[in-house]
Amino acid sequence: MDQSSASQNRKNRRSNVLMSASLELSGTSLPVKLRNLSSEGALVEGEKLPVEGASLLFRKGDLSVAGTIAWVKGRQAGVSFTQRLDPEQLLRHVPAPRARVTPAFRRPGLTKFTDEDQGYGGAWHWRFPHATD
Repeated sequence: MDQSSASQNRKNRRSNVLMSASLELSGTSLPVKLRNLSSEGALVEGEKLPVEGASLLFRKGDLSVAGTIAWVKGRQAGVSFTQRLDPEQLLRHVPAPRARVTPAFRRPGLTKFTDEDQGYGGAWHWRFPHATD
């Protein structure tokens, strides 16, 4: 399946993630990186991925779903689940997005001016009386 057209024809929203998961087939467990997840499938990345059409068990935490490899391209593969996940199951395994930068909104504090600082301020104000209007 061509990935470029697949992204345009998606029926279900995919959640982009970067988490560990595993594929179990033929009695072995293959560790993979989970790149995205939807109710109908997942995009995984790893070494020595199974061939297209292979039946497997996808595992992420306490989630276990039977599926097949829909396509393989390099180190990435698409997993198609045999049954749809309901939204509650899906959202349990997708973390809530976090802000990349935490804004620090703070008002600058007022400091006590020294007598010398106040003198400079007073001199400036008398020289340029309309500057603060």
